[in-house]
Amino acid sequence: MSRPEVIAPAVIAIGCSLGGLNALKTVLGGLHPDLAQAVVVCCHTAGSVDVLCRLLDSHSSLEVIEAGERHAVAGGMVHVAPGGYHLLVENDRHFALSVDEPVCFSRPSIDVMFDSVAEVYLSASIGVILTGASRDGAEGLARIRACGGIAVVQTPASAEAPAMPQAALETAGADHCLPLEEIPALLNRLCMRSP
Repeated sequence: MSRPEVIAPAVIAIGCSLGGLNALKTVLGGLHPDLAQAVVVCCHTAGSVDVLCRLLDSHSSLEVIEAGERHAVAGGMVHVAPGGYHLLVENDRHFALSVDEPVCFSRPSIDVMFDSVAEVYLSASIGVILTGASRDGAEGLARIRACGGIAVVQTPASAEAPAMPQAALETAGADHCLPLEEIPALLNRLCMRSP
């Protein structure tokens, strides 16, 4: 089956769990300050998302904020899923929050977020799976690839918790599988290349 024509990415969706804070510091810290794409993050964390946003903001050249109901999916910003809610992107490119049942024991769920990103952005999406101890995100990454988007997976050997990237590789495969420290440069190349 042929893949849809690839168009310029409009959104980068990132999912992580155990070890995610350090991984996100590396990835967000390496993104180009002129990146025009929206970055949407789902990180399983037991702590305050406000604290997470402040920590990540201090490492990122892009502003990091907590996503909220009906907030626009704004380019050049990092939007972090709030605790206790699934984060979805709607067709008008605004966020919606849901208290539907947890998926893979998680709410917010990476799978739920990735599914909505794939449905709205199709081949203009990049899905990124980083370190984590569950398999959340594997099915969602497969959906992004099926819709023509690009799948990026951290090499399990470079992950603090390899289960999540390993599950993603087994379920979805990857267009790019590389060590954590190489992911920011790849994203910059994919997003800032000339049309």
